[in-house]
Amino acid sequence: MTQELITISPIDGREVVRRPYASEAQIARALADAQGAQPGWAALGVQERGRIVSAAVDRFVAARDEIARAITVQMGRPLRYTPGEVAGFESRARHMIAIAAEALAPIRVPEQPGFTRFISREPIGVALTIAPWNYPLLTAVNSIVPALMAGNAVILKHSDQTPLCAEFIERAFREAGAPAGVFQYLHASHEIAQRLIRAPEIGYVSFTGSVRGGHSVEEGAAGRFIGVGLELGGNDPAYVRNDADIGHAVETLVDGAYFNSGQSCCGIQRIYVARPRYDEFVERAVALTEQYVLGDPLQDGTTLGPVVRKRAADEIREIVGAAVAAGARNLIDPSRFKNANKNSPYVAPALLTQVDHGMHVMNDECFGPVVGIMPVDSDEQAIALMNDSPYGLTAAAFTQDQEAALRIGRQVRTGTFFMNRCDYLDPALAWTGVKNSGRGVSLSVVGYEQLTQAKSFHLRSL
Repeated sequence: MTQELITISPIDGREVVRRPYASEAQIARALADAQGAQPGWAALGVQERGRIVSAAVDRFVAARDEIARAITVQMGRPLRYTPGEVAGFESRARHMIAIAAEALAPIRVPEQPGFTRFISREPIGVALTIAPWNYPLLTAVNSIVPALMAGNAVILKHSDQTPLCAEFIERAFREAGAPAGVFQYLHASHEIAQRLIRAPEIGYVSFTGSVRGGHSVEEGAAGRFIGVGLELGGNDPAYVRNDADIGHAVETLVDGAYFNSGQSCCGIQRIYVARPRYDEFVERAVALTEQYVLGDPLQDGTTLGPVVRKRAADEIREIVGAAVAAGARNLIDPSRFKNANKNSPYVAPALLTQVDHGMHVMNDECFGPVVGIMPVDSDEQAIALMNDSPYGLTAAAFTQDQEAALRIGRQVRTGTFFMNRCDYLDPALAWTGVKNSGRGVSLSVVGYEQLTQAKSFHLRSL
């Protein structure tokens, strides 16, 4: 078994982080410390917990530039964008802190003479967060902050590609004066992660990652009767209706397809356009895509960085190649992007037409800067095609008719439905998926339900 993690930057293939994996003694100590610290943390009350978590957020945000650069170096997103992830971390954290008292308040039931009855929300105990590399802060914050605010202790296992993010978060909590053991991280292999999931001290697991990874988490937790939140893959669709503002739709959807080099579970991968607007949409989407600059993400002018590793790039190129071999047309000439290299993680964006649902790009996740576009003749056809997927994380409609958007949204099987936007999380709304996109909820007041245990109080006066 490998004894250490090694992070290779996709920018230039350099080793940028090397850390030993947690030993069995370290794992046992972390679990014991978390379990030991949790009751005292819960006893502080929501206001005091909020003060400490807010102070940790302050400390974290103060290191924005250092953290942003580390994200870029570790996983390749252009430096012009990574400060935005720190800002997103802050926004989500502060929202979940602000709503905690309301979300965690006892549930009152109708009064009954001689009885006091209510339902309290009790902490589960110790929560395990398993976070991925593609949005290393935004995926982690969704469970870490509400778990802590609910009175739980948290252990974070981050991706081997972005281990520094775990260290930055732990540093912020330590500097903010969080009690020892309340928030910890462990650098862990997949085998160690399975050991943690099976540990009796763990009462809840939050996992963000692939469908295969989700299956592994469920297998590890099988028979333990604990909560498991799974935010998995996507193959997210958008529908551009005949009445859409085409300029806005093109700008939003091209960004939704290519931001973070397409490495987003809720990125746009399928676009269906009303036939009368199809040619205009495609023409303008091609023109906008050709303005992207693929290159070193540490350079100011770069808008598209490498994907996470060469193996991932090879898979993306294979998906595009298979679609073209099956009759699709790639309207983006890779030679326009001088840094695109088949022997590297640098991949040119692809905009595919003449696609169908027999192609991988239209029926499975492609974690790269690739999008397929099809014309449709009606709302009904668009709805049928949007639903023709094993995933259901987000979907979007571009239209100036809100009633039509609501009608379409009610028929699309998805966790979040957008009108005139995409690839976005609102922390006031539940983040969830259906089908192979997973199960469970994070964010919003609903997100607190998974991180607490309902406890009924039935008190009789004599």
